[in-house]
Amino acid sequence: MQINETDIKKMVEQVLKQLGQTEAAGAPIAPQNDVSLGDGVFATVDEAAAAARVAWEKLRKLPLASRRQMIDNMREVSCAQANELAQLAVDETGLGRVEDKVAKILLAANKTPGVEDLVSTSYSGDDGLTLVEYAPIGVFGSITPSTNPAATVINNSISLIAAGNTVVYNPHPSAKRVSLKTLKLLNQAIVAAGGPENALTSVAAPNLETSAQVMNHPKVNALVVTGGGPVVKAAMAVGKKVIAAGPGNPPVVVDETAIISQAAAHIVQGASFDNNVLCTAEKEVFVVDKAANALKAEMVKNGAIELKGFQFEKLLEKVLVKKNDKFYPNRDFIGKDASVILQAAGIQVSPNVKLIIAETTKDHPLVMTEMLMPILPIVRVPDVDKAIELAVIAEKGNRHTAIMHSQNITNLTKMAQEIQATIFVKNGPSVAGLGFESEGFTTLTIAGPTGEGLTSAKTFTRQRRCVLVDGFRII
Repeated sequence: MQINETDIKKMVEQVLKQLGQTEAAGAPIAPQNDVSLGDGVFATVDEAAAAARVAWEKLRKLPLASRRQMIDNMREVSCAQANELAQLAVDETGLGRVEDKVAKILLAANKTPGVEDLVSTSYSGDDGLTLVEYAPIGVFGSITPSTNPAATVINNSISLIAAGNTVVYNPHPSAKRVSLKTLKLLNQAIVAAGGPENALTSVAAPNLETSAQVMNHPKVNALVVTGGGPVVKAAMAVGKKVIAAGPGNPPVVVDETAIISQAAAHIVQGASFDNNVLCTAEKEVFVVDKAANALKAEMVKNGAIELKGFQFEKLLEKVLVKKNDKFYPNRDFIGKDASVILQAAGIQVSPNVKLIIAETTKDHPLVMTEMLMPILPIVRVPDVDKAIELAVIAEKGNRHTAIMHSQNITNLTKMAQEIQATIFVKNGPSVAGLGFESEGFTTLTIAGPTGEGLTSAKTFTRQRRCVLVDGFRII
């Protein structure tokens, strides 16, 4: 049974409020009709879905070689336009840093798996031969965020096209321009490779209503959603297959065996990357007491600034909003530079300051709230067992991402077992978990709520089995 569109609108609106993308309570940002139609952009969801269905009927008849060329072209144009897309993303959303968005776009373009991810399996024996292959599902509806707009569209598009699907996007309204520009560039690359027009589609003015329409549209077979808890819940209530990436609150554990200088450098790098808007970024640190002072000193050497006392209280007044006895991040400071946040609190620092750190209690709002700002609370603990215990609590069962710095394999193993995160980074920055300056493929859609984990082309397929009885066994 389909959920009422009004209910979906209310759920999605909660996400937009939490991310600070509303002009006033209950009022979504009014989308500007400044995006031209064409190259996959349509006036209505009905038109976008119909075009995506026609494109899929053409795409599914093309050979894998054609898909490979499409993916090659999509990678090429994404890399060529990375700087422009990154700048547009920052200009439009006000979130993050241009150089880090460039890095994310290049990462998505170069390390998202293509058709090579679709490896078929065969079984042969006395009774014949069975072949299992990964087939497309059809038309996907995709809800994308304002935090990583271009990179997410590139990552999802490569995965979905490689799998043989087409897509109807509903980008976040506050990232409409950069998302749709990315979509148009990718569509042009697909057509230049001999692929169908409108393999990727969207409405020109995405909003809450169009989000509900995309999720419920009869021509949309399945959904991939990247967002907060309420929008994931709304998508799952529709009754279609859903691949959903939910929130995270990644903890970092540092024990006394860690190489402190390395741990500090990596924590600052990960927590400050794109001003902490990645859900995989370090959000709180639990450090064994005997290593805490050294860790903080090394973090300051790597571009962090520690706040205490009155200065810290002034910062909290700016970045936290209390409503109904619960704390939320102040939307005005999500994704902003550390120097901008500090200046608002009356603290003048160099623009080179990357990260704000402060010691807090284990249950402090900064520890238990996903802030999406370059602010990192640090909690002292007596031993590694307590650190792991508190890390599990702070992660809130999201099964998203966790990080640990240690040279003790027993401690690392215990943390991995207890935290049950989809991504567990050992002795590196959180971005290493996305394949950044590390091994492994890249994804910007980490499907913890629905269990797929790190998504790739294979995630967006269904298995099909072809059985030949009593034949083609040659041994």
